[in-house]
Amino acid sequence: MHLPYSLRLLSGLGRRRWGAAALALVWLGLLALPLLHVFAPADSGWRVSAYVLTLAGKILCYAVLALALDLVWGYAGLLSLGHGLFFALGGYGMGMYLMRQIGGDGVYQSALPDFMVSLDWRALPWFWQGSEHLAWALCLAVGAPGLLALGFGWLAFRSRIRGVYFSIITQALTYAAMLLFFRNETGFGGNNGFTGFKRILGFGIAEPATRAWLFVLSALLLSLSLLGAFWLMRGKFGRILTAVRDAESRLMFCGYRPQDYKLAIWVLSAMLCGLAGALYVPQAGIINPGEMSPGNSIEAAVWVAVGGRGTLIGPVLGAVLVNTAKSWFTVALPEYWLFFLGGLFIAGTLLLPRGLMGLLARGRGA
Repeated sequence: MHLPYSLRLLSGLGRRRWGAAALALVWLGLLALPLLHVFAPADSGWRVSAYVLTLAGKILCYAVLALALDLVWGYAGLLSLGHGLFFALGGYGMGMYLMRQIGGDGVYQSALPDFMVSLDWRALPWFWQGSEHLAWALCLAVGAPGLLALGFGWLAFRSRIRGVYFSIITQALTYAAMLLFFRNETGFGGNNGFTGFKRILGFGIAEPATRAWLFVLSALLLSLSLLGAFWLMRGKFGRILTAVRDAESRLMFCGYRPQDYKLAIWVLSAMLCGLAGALYVPQAGIINPGEMSPGNSIEAAVWVAVGGRGTLIGPVLGAVLVNTAKSWFTVALPEYWLFFLGGLFIAGTLLLPRGLMGLLARGRGA
Protein backbone atom coordinates (compact mmCIF):
# COMPACT_ATOMS: atom_id res chain seq x y z
CA MET A 1 0.00 0.00 0.00
CA HIS A 2 1.40 3.37 -1.06
CA LEU A 3 1.45 6.30 1.32
CA PRO A 4 -0.46 9.41 0.27
CA TYR A 5 1.72 12.02 -1.40
CA SER A 6 1.35 14.45 1.53
CA LEU A 7 2.66 11.85 4.00
CA ARG A 8 5.52 10.91 1.69
CA LEU A 9 6.42 14.59 1.37
CA LEU A 10 6.42 15.05 5.15
CA SER A 11 8.53 11.92 5.51
CA GLY A 12 11.01 13.28 2.98
CA LEU A 13 11.16 16.62 4.78
CA GLY A 14 11.81 14.82 8.05
CA ARG A 15 14.67 12.84 6.56
CA ARG A 16 16.18 15.97 5.07
CA ARG A 17 15.88 17.73 8.42
CA TRP A 18 17.63 14.87 10.18
CA GLY A 19 20.26 14.78 7.44
CA ALA A 20 20.92 18.50 7.78
CA ALA A 21 21.20 18.14 11.56
CA ALA A 22 23.66 15.25 11.16
CA LEU A 23 25.79 17.25 8.71
CA ALA A 24 25.78 20.22 11.09
CA LEU A 25 27.00 17.99 13.91
CA VAL A 26 29.75 16.59 11.68
CA TRP A 27 30.84 20.11 10.77
CA LEU A 28 30.90 21.17 14.41
CA GLY A 29 33.00 18.13 15.24
CA LEU A 30 35.43 18.91 12.42
CA LEU A 31 35.77 22.53 13.51
CA ALA A 32 36.39 21.43 17.08
CA LEU A 33 39.54 19.51 16.09
CA PRO A 34 41.67 22.50 14.96
CA LEU A 35 40.34 24.66 17.80
CA LEU A 36 41.33 22.06 20.39
CA HIS A 37 44.71 21.67 18.72
CA VAL A 38 45.49 25.39 18.83
CA PHE A 39 43.84 26.59 22.04
CA ALA A 40 43.66 23.60 24.40
CA PRO A 41 46.54 23.49 26.95
CA ALA A 42 49.31 21.03 26.18
CA ASP A 43 48.63 19.04 29.36
CA SER A 44 44.86 18.94 28.82
CA GLY A 45 43.06 15.71 27.98
CA TRP A 46 41.01 17.67 25.44
CA ARG A 47 44.02 18.68 23.37
CA VAL A 48 44.12 17.26 19.85
CA SER A 49 47.66 16.26 18.97
CA ALA A 50 49.42 17.28 15.77
CA TYR A 51 49.41 13.62 14.68
CA VAL A 52 45.63 13.29 15.03
CA LEU A 53 44.91 16.60 13.29
CA THR A 54 47.29 15.81 10.43
CA LEU A 55 45.86 12.31 10.04
CA ALA A 56 42.32 13.69 9.96
CA GLY A 57 43.32 16.30 7.38
CA LYS A 58 44.87 13.67 5.13
CA ILE A 59 41.76 11.50 5.41
CA LEU A 60 39.62 14.46 4.34
CA CYS A 61 41.80 14.81 1.24
CA TYR A 62 41.38 11.10 0.56
CA ALA A 63 37.61 11.59 0.90
CA VAL A 64 37.73 14.21 -1.87
CA LEU A 65 39.65 11.71 -4.02
CA ALA A 66 36.97 9.08 -3.36
CA LEU A 67 34.24 11.56 -4.26
CA ALA A 68 36.03 12.43 -7.52
CA LEU A 69 36.29 8.75 -8.41
CA ASP A 70 32.60 8.24 -7.64
CA LEU A 71 31.69 10.92 -10.17
CA VAL A 72 33.22 8.89 -13.01
CA TRP A 73 32.62 5.35 -11.73
CA GLY A 74 29.34 5.66 -9.89
CA TYR A 75 27.60 7.89 -12.44
CA ALA A 76 29.36 7.47 -15.79
CA GLY A 77 30.32 3.82 -15.30
CA LEU A 78 34.03 4.48 -15.85
CA LEU A 79 36.12 2.44 -13.42
CA SER A 80 39.38 4.35 -13.27
CA LEU A 81 42.40 2.62 -11.77
CA GLY A 82 44.57 5.67 -12.32
CA HIS A 83 43.05 8.42 -10.21
CA GLY A 84 46.03 8.22 -7.88
CA LEU A 85 48.04 9.78 -10.72
CA PHE A 86 45.87 12.92 -10.79
CA PHE A 87 46.05 13.14 -7.00
CA ALA A 88 49.85 12.87 -7.09
CA LEU A 89 50.21 15.43 -9.90
CA GLY A 90 48.31 17.95 -7.78
CA GLY A 91 50.63 17.11 -4.91
CA TYR A 92 53.71 17.66 -7.06
CA GLY A 93 52.37 21.04 -8.17
CA MET A 94 52.10 22.15 -4.54
CA GLY A 95 55.37 20.40 -3.66
CA MET A 96 57.27 22.51 -6.19
CA TYR A 97 56.09 25.65 -4.43
CA LEU A 98 56.95 24.27 -0.99
CA MET A 99 60.44 23.30 -2.16
CA ARG A 100 61.03 26.82 -3.48
CA GLN A 101 59.91 28.22 -0.11
CA ILE A 102 62.78 26.41 1.64
CA GLY A 103 65.21 28.82 -0.01
CA GLY A 104 68.53 29.13 1.80
CA ASP A 105 67.39 27.00 4.73
CA GLY A 106 68.20 23.81 2.85
CA VAL A 107 71.19 21.56 3.45
CA TYR A 108 73.22 23.26 0.71
CA GLN A 109 71.89 26.77 1.45
CA SER A 110 71.17 27.31 -2.22
CA ALA A 111 68.27 28.90 -4.06
CA LEU A 112 67.91 25.58 -5.87
CA PRO A 113 66.20 22.64 -4.15
CA ASP A 114 68.69 20.35 -2.42
CA PHE A 115 68.15 17.43 -4.79
CA MET A 116 69.07 19.62 -7.77
CA VAL A 117 72.27 20.75 -6.07
CA SER A 118 73.22 17.15 -5.28
CA LEU A 119 72.71 16.25 -8.95
CA ASP A 120 74.90 19.22 -9.99
CA TRP A 121 72.11 21.15 -11.67
CA ARG A 122 73.05 24.76 -12.40
CA ALA A 123 69.62 26.31 -12.96
CA LEU A 124 65.94 25.56 -12.56
CA PRO A 125 64.28 23.65 -15.41
CA TRP A 126 61.86 25.66 -17.53
CA PHE A 127 58.81 23.94 -16.01
CA TRP A 128 59.86 25.11 -12.53
CA GLN A 129 59.64 28.78 -13.53
CA GLY A 130 57.01 30.64 -11.52
CA SER A 131 56.74 27.87 -8.95
CA GLU A 132 57.74 30.29 -6.18
CA HIS A 133 54.21 31.73 -6.38
CA LEU A 134 51.38 29.89 -4.63
CA ALA A 135 48.81 30.99 -7.24
CA TRP A 136 50.88 29.44 -10.02
CA ALA A 137 51.41 26.29 -7.96
CA LEU A 138 47.64 25.93 -7.57
CA CYS A 139 47.24 26.43 -11.32
CA LEU A 140 49.73 23.61 -11.86
CA ALA A 141 47.99 21.42 -9.30
CA VAL A 142 44.68 21.78 -11.15
CA GLY A 143 45.88 22.32 -14.71
CA ALA A 144 48.36 19.45 -15.01
CA PRO A 145 45.84 16.72 -14.07
CA GLY A 146 43.15 18.47 -16.12
CA LEU A 147 45.28 18.67 -19.28
CA LEU A 148 46.45 15.08 -18.92
CA ALA A 149 42.87 13.91 -18.40
CA LEU A 150 41.71 15.97 -21.39
CA GLY A 151 44.30 14.45 -23.74
CA PHE A 152 43.90 10.91 -22.48
CA GLY A 153 40.11 11.10 -22.30
CA TRP A 154 39.73 12.57 -25.78
CA LEU A 155 41.71 9.69 -27.26
CA ALA A 156 40.03 7.00 -25.12
CA PHE A 157 36.42 8.14 -25.52
CA ARG A 158 36.84 8.94 -29.19
CA SER A 159 38.00 5.33 -29.64
CA ARG A 160 35.01 4.14 -27.56
CA ILE A 161 37.20 2.34 -25.05
CA ARG A 162 35.09 1.20 -22.12
CA GLY A 163 34.71 -1.46 -19.47
CA VAL A 164 37.69 -3.46 -18.30
CA TYR A 165 39.82 -2.16 -21.17
CA PHE A 166 39.44 1.39 -19.89
CA SER A 167 40.40 0.28 -16.38
CA ILE A 168 43.52 -1.49 -17.63
CA ILE A 169 44.65 1.49 -19.70
CA THR A 170 44.24 3.91 -16.79
CA GLN A 171 46.25 1.56 -14.60
CA ALA A 172 48.98 1.38 -17.25
CA LEU A 173 48.99 5.18 -17.49
CA THR A 174 49.63 5.71 -13.78
CA TYR A 175 52.27 2.96 -13.74
CA ALA A 176 54.12 4.58 -16.67
CA ALA A 177 53.98 7.97 -14.93
CA MET A 178 55.32 6.44 -11.72
CA LEU A 179 58.32 4.98 -13.58
CA LEU A 180 58.94 8.34 -15.25
CA PHE A 181 58.90 10.26 -11.95
CA PHE A 182 61.30 7.75 -10.39
CA ARG A 183 64.01 8.98 -12.78
CA ASN A 184 66.30 11.69 -11.38
CA GLU A 185 66.67 13.52 -14.69
CA THR A 186 62.96 14.40 -14.84
CA GLY A 187 63.50 17.14 -12.25
CA PHE A 188 61.07 15.90 -9.60
CA GLY A 189 63.42 14.48 -7.00
CA GLY A 190 63.50 10.88 -8.23
CA ASN A 191 62.45 8.16 -5.79
CA ASN A 192 62.84 10.54 -2.81
CA GLY A 193 60.44 13.10 -4.23
CA PHE A 194 59.94 16.33 -2.28
CA THR A 195 60.22 16.64 1.48
CA GLY A 196 61.72 18.84 4.19
CA PHE A 197 59.15 21.61 3.73
CA LYS A 198 59.60 24.68 5.91
CA ARG A 199 57.04 27.35 5.09
CA ILE A 200 53.83 28.10 3.25
CA LEU A 201 52.98 31.75 2.56
CA GLY A 202 55.72 32.67 5.01
CA PHE A 203 54.21 30.71 7.91
CA GLY A 204 55.99 27.74 9.46
CA ILE A 205 54.40 24.61 8.09
CA ALA A 206 54.68 22.80 11.43
CA GLU A 207 53.09 25.60 13.45
CA PRO A 208 49.77 24.69 15.12
CA ALA A 209 47.91 27.55 13.43
CA THR A 210 49.16 26.47 9.99
CA ARG A 211 48.13 22.87 10.59
CA ALA A 212 44.73 24.08 11.75
CA TRP A 213 44.16 26.19 8.65
CA LEU A 214 45.22 23.37 6.33
CA PHE A 215 42.71 21.12 8.07
CA VAL A 216 39.95 23.72 7.76
CA LEU A 217 40.72 24.18 4.06
CA SER A 218 40.55 20.41 3.54
CA ALA A 219 37.16 20.25 5.29
CA LEU A 220 35.96 23.22 3.24
CA LEU A 221 37.10 21.62 -0.02
CA LEU A 222 35.25 18.42 0.84
CA SER A 223 32.08 20.30 1.79
CA LEU A 224 32.07 22.44 -1.35
CA SER A 225 32.85 19.41 -3.52
CA LEU A 226 29.93 17.51 -2.03
CA LEU A 227 27.55 20.41 -2.53
CA GLY A 228 28.71 20.92 -6.10
CA ALA A 229 28.47 17.20 -6.86
CA PHE A 230 24.92 16.98 -5.48
CA TRP A 231 23.89 20.01 -7.53
CA LEU A 232 25.50 18.62 -10.69
CA MET A 233 24.25 15.06 -10.40
CA ARG A 234 20.66 16.03 -9.59
CA GLY A 235 20.39 18.13 -12.76
CA LYS A 236 20.18 17.25 -16.43
CA PHE A 237 23.91 16.59 -16.65
CA GLY A 238 23.71 13.95 -13.92
CA ARG A 239 20.73 12.24 -15.53
CA ILE A 240 22.54 12.05 -18.85
CA LEU A 241 25.61 10.60 -17.15
CA THR A 242 23.45 7.92 -15.55
CA ALA A 243 22.03 7.16 -18.99
CA VAL A 244 25.59 6.88 -20.33
CA ARG A 245 26.30 4.31 -17.63
CA ASP A 246 23.12 2.28 -18.10
CA ALA A 247 22.29 2.55 -21.82
CA GLU A 248 24.96 4.37 -23.81
CA SER A 249 23.87 3.00 -27.19
CA ARG A 250 20.25 4.03 -26.62
CA LEU A 251 21.41 7.49 -25.60
CA MET A 252 23.28 7.84 -28.90
CA PHE A 253 20.10 7.00 -30.80
CA CYS A 254 18.42 9.88 -28.92
CA GLY A 255 20.89 12.30 -30.51
CA TYR A 256 23.36 12.76 -27.63
CA ARG A 257 27.14 12.44 -27.83
CA PRO A 258 28.09 10.34 -24.78
CA GLN A 259 31.81 10.90 -25.30
CA ASP A 260 31.40 14.62 -24.64
CA TYR A 261 29.71 14.03 -21.30
CA LYS A 262 32.23 11.38 -20.29
CA LEU A 263 35.11 13.69 -21.20
CA ALA A 264 33.61 16.57 -19.21
CA ILE A 265 33.12 14.56 -16.00
CA TRP A 266 36.50 12.85 -16.48
CA VAL A 267 38.37 16.18 -16.66
CA LEU A 268 36.36 17.66 -13.77
CA SER A 269 37.13 14.61 -11.63
CA ALA A 270 40.86 14.83 -12.42
CA MET A 271 41.00 18.51 -11.48
CA LEU A 272 39.23 17.79 -8.20
CA CYS A 273 41.82 15.11 -7.46
CA GLY A 274 44.56 17.64 -8.15
CA LEU A 275 43.12 20.06 -5.60
CA ALA A 276 42.91 17.28 -3.02
CA GLY A 277 46.53 16.33 -3.69
CA ALA A 278 47.63 19.96 -3.33
CA LEU A 279 46.13 20.13 0.17
CA TYR A 280 47.39 16.68 1.09
CA VAL A 281 51.10 17.36 0.55
CA PRO A 282 51.68 20.17 3.11
CA GLN A 283 49.91 18.03 5.71
CA ALA A 284 51.72 14.81 4.84
CA GLY A 285 55.08 16.58 4.55
CA ILE A 286 56.19 14.54 1.55
CA ILE A 287 55.30 13.65 -2.02
CA ASN A 288 57.08 10.97 -4.03
CA PRO A 289 56.31 8.66 -6.97
CA GLY A 290 54.91 6.09 -4.55
CA GLU A 291 51.69 8.15 -4.52
CA MET A 292 51.27 7.18 -8.18
CA SER A 293 51.40 3.49 -7.39
CA PRO A 294 48.56 1.57 -9.08
CA GLY A 295 47.87 0.07 -5.65
CA ASN A 296 46.81 3.49 -4.36
CA SER A 297 44.29 3.88 -7.17
CA ILE A 298 42.93 0.40 -6.50
CA GLU A 299 42.62 1.26 -2.82
CA ALA A 300 40.57 4.34 -3.75
CA ALA A 301 38.22 2.09 -5.71
CA VAL A 302 37.83 -0.02 -2.55
CA TRP A 303 36.76 3.09 -0.60
CA VAL A 304 34.07 3.82 -3.18
CA ALA A 305 32.86 0.22 -3.31
CA VAL A 306 32.70 -0.09 0.47
CA GLY A 307 30.80 3.17 0.87
CA GLY A 308 28.49 2.64 -2.09
CA ARG A 309 29.18 3.99 -5.55
CA GLY A 310 26.77 6.39 -7.14
CA THR A 311 25.78 7.88 -3.78
CA LEU A 312 28.40 10.66 -3.26
CA ILE A 313 28.13 10.42 0.54
CA GLY A 314 29.00 6.71 0.50
CA PRO A 315 32.52 7.05 -0.98
CA VAL A 316 33.33 9.79 1.56
CA LEU A 317 32.17 7.48 4.35
CA GLY A 318 34.14 4.59 2.87
CA ALA A 319 37.32 6.66 2.62
CA VAL A 320 37.03 7.78 6.24
CA LEU A 321 36.32 4.30 7.62
CA VAL A 322 38.92 2.42 5.57
CA ASN A 323 41.70 4.94 6.18
CA THR A 324 40.91 5.07 9.88
CA ALA A 325 41.19 1.29 9.97
CA LYS A 326 44.42 1.50 7.96
CA SER A 327 45.98 3.93 10.44
CA TRP A 328 45.26 1.44 13.23
CA PHE A 329 46.28 -1.71 11.35
CA THR A 330 49.56 -0.31 10.06
CA VAL A 331 50.59 0.44 13.65
CA ALA A 332 49.13 -2.53 15.55
CA LEU A 333 49.13 -5.29 12.89
CA PRO A 334 51.03 -3.99 9.84
CA GLU A 335 51.55 -7.41 8.29
CA TYR A 336 47.80 -8.05 8.13
CA TRP A 337 46.65 -4.77 6.61
CA LEU A 338 46.60 -5.93 2.97
CA PHE A 339 44.76 -9.12 3.94
CA PHE A 340 42.17 -7.01 5.73
CA LEU A 341 41.81 -4.67 2.75
CA GLY A 342 41.39 -7.54 0.30
CA GLY A 343 38.91 -9.29 2.57
CA LEU A 344 36.97 -6.07 3.02
CA PHE A 345 36.67 -5.60 -0.73
CA ILE A 346 35.56 -9.19 -1.33
CA ALA A 347 33.08 -9.16 1.56
CA GLY A 348 31.71 -5.80 0.48
CA THR A 349 31.26 -6.96 -3.10
CA LEU A 350 29.54 -10.24 -2.14
CA LEU A 351 27.51 -9.15 0.89
CA LEU A 352 27.00 -5.43 0.29
CA PRO A 353 26.91 -4.85 -3.48
CA ARG A 354 25.49 -1.37 -2.87
CA GLY A 355 27.96 -0.61 -0.08
CA LEU A 356 27.24 0.86 3.32
CA MET A 357 24.78 3.36 1.88
CA GLY A 358 22.81 0.50 0.39
CA LEU A 359 22.73 -1.17 3.79
CA LEU A 360 21.46 2.05 5.40
CA ALA A 361 18.82 2.43 2.70
CA ARG A 362 17.67 -1.15 3.28
CA GLY A 363 17.45 -0.43 7.01
CA ARG A 364 15.16 2.54 6.28
CA GLY A 365 13.05 0.34 4.03
CA ALA A 366 14.03 2.27 0.89
